Amino acid sequence: MNLKNLLIACGVAAASAVPALAADLPTKKAPLPVSEAPFFFVNDNVFSLSYQYRATDPGVTKGGKTVVNFTHFDVWAMGTNFFTIDLLKSGKWDPASPCGAPTLATRGCAGATEIYGLFRSTLGLNQLFSTKAFSMGPLANVSLEIGADANSENNYLAPAKRSMVAGLEFTFDLPYKGHLNISPLYFKEANHNTFTMAFPAGFGVPGTPDGNTNFRGTWAVETNYAMDLGFIPMIPLTFSGYANFYGPKGTGVSNVGAIQTKTEFNSEQKLSLDVGKMAWGPSKSHFFDVWVAYRYWQNKFGLDHTRGVCVGSNGSCTESTWASGVSVKF
Repeated sequence: MNLKNLLIACGVAAASAVPALAADLPTKKAPLPVSEAPFFFVNDNVFSLSYQYRATDPGVTKGGKTVVNFTHFDVWAMGTNFFTIDLLKSGKWDPASPCGAPTLATRGCAGATEIYGLFRSTLGLNQLFSTKAFSMGPLANVSLEIGADANSENNYLAPAKRSMVAGLEFTFDLPYKGHLNISPLYFKEANHNTFTMAFPAGFGVPGTPDGNTNFRGTWAVETNYAMDLGFIPMIPLTFSGYANFYGPKGTGVSNVGAIQTKTEFNSEQKLSLDVGKMAWGPSKSHFFDVWVAYRYWQNKFGLDHTRGVCVGSNGSCTESTWASGVSVKF
């Protein structure tokens, strides 16, 4: 084969190889659809079972109380939502109606049952105005906050709380991804209190025929905080809690001589062991916690702990108790 024929043969072979080489080259595929971001960045639901060793109710002695709790917390693009509901079951030391006022004669009655719910919702100013002007140093955000509380208990006091709050929340960053929220608020409450009735047996205090109360609006400061104790790496512990103040709100009734309410202080400090992280790793952090807590509640429901039914019942308007429990997140 001469040079001319060799070149022609090579050209044909090369031309015939082009389609095969092109077929072997990687092609650019159409992009996969991008999954939409979830509406809630955080969506936690927690079920807890706990026991308070020396709980109180105004007008009765102290005793144990079992608490079943469900809590929901979420974070979305504009803010947060928090909801919690408690089912609290007292022992015979706090008798259920219709046993009447707690006396030695009512100790055979069943213990009272209370349902208490609380809701708080925030809208971040950084998110509302698409800015970072409300973040500086440890201050992470400033938010608008609204909320409500409600309860009902079937004991002699027969509370039926209905309250609302509105104000601001200041969120601060703490070490180890912790947070501190401080909320100055306006607080307004209506309730029921058997001890304000005209002639409740054994507790004659000027009041109203039906025990209904409508308190004036007042100030409140609510704080809550949580931080993993990261400086103890071998034991996954978390410290959390709240400390809330509610200003004097009057008597709730128009009768002259009714007892004025006092500033109410309600707090809890909790130390939790993250069993989920210890047993199954970081992906299961706080899926199962075991915890102990200390609760301190002065002037419970705003009742003056130095006067009236609070004095003659072993300090029933000051709650100081340890509690322990377990929590499961799902």
